Amino acid sequence: SESGLRMSALPKKDGGSVMKKLANKKAFQDLLLIIIGSGLTALPVKCIYDPLDMVTGGFSGLAIIIKALTSWFSAGGIPLGVTSFILNVPIFIAAYIKKGKEFVGKSFLAMVLLSVWLVIIPPLDLAENDFVIGTILGGCLMGLGIGLVLRANCTTGGTDMLAVLIHSKWKQFSVVRLIQIIDALIVVSGLYLFGWKSGLYAVFSIAVATKVSDITLEGLDVSRAVYILSDEAQKISDMILSEMDRGVAGIQAKGMYTKQEKCMLLCVVSRKQIVWLKETVMKIDPQAFLIICDAREVWGEGFQSYSEKI
Repeated sequence: SESGLRMSALPKKDGGSVMKKLANKKAFQDLLLIIIGSGLTALPVKCIYDPLDMVTGGFSGLAIIIKALTSWFSAGGIPLGVTSFILNVPIFIAAYIKKGKEFVGKSFLAMVLLSVWLVIIPPLDLAENDFVIGTILGGCLMGLGIGLVLRANCTTGGTDMLAVLIHSKWKQFSVVRLIQIIDALIVVSGLYLFGWKSGLYAVFSIAVATKVSDITLEGLDVSRAVYILSDEAQKISDMILSEMDRGVAGIQAKGMYTKQEKCMLLCVVSRKQIVWLKETVMKIDPQAFLIICDAREVWGEGFQSYSEKI
């Protein structure tokens, strides 16, 4: 009936309004992440790496080099924020022309905010001329900032965006490899300009920042994916299902040497369960073959759902 049609249309309208509210909430969260993340990224550049002459790659590291070079004929040199903005603008224009508006997106806002933060943050020396403190503290702050910006599905531009543009012309080089090459050239330039001490500490700081950004994106709770090849696959799967309360999948596999068909088990467990699983499997079948891998993120029942993550 007509009234029934009107009633059936109501959930769609309500669903649309709910999706709109969720989209607005996500947009606000992304904006907050970009503001905080860009600020945390700028803080170690301005207050740790610059006072210690540590060049950690990226346009921020290149800005430190340019500031040092221009300080020879200009008091204080060109400010970090100004250099970062000037270097990024042509990159973003080229990215907009080649990749379109959707590609540039929120990254332009993150780049502008990073440049603004580099200008307004006061020139303090948080490490107090201590390279060890600077390496650890700078890496943690930089990694946290980068991780927050990446969680908003954007970047602050710089060498990442430049690598994507170069890759569009020379497909034989991967984007990751190009980023490594560009950042390595910047770090080597800093090594030549400021000496080996600051250069080596910069490398360690990059490693710390990379680890912290991974933790920020994926969390500390890394699960384990376990592949099990055994003649006692049924007993082992029953044990996993009943005693561990974990799901398990059976995958048909064939040994290419023995030409025998076997059932390979695949299950995902927490770090706390992995030791118990290994010992129990070996008690059931001492000849079992196990492959244990890190599972950086696990979505689904028993782990985390997308709605909870958001």
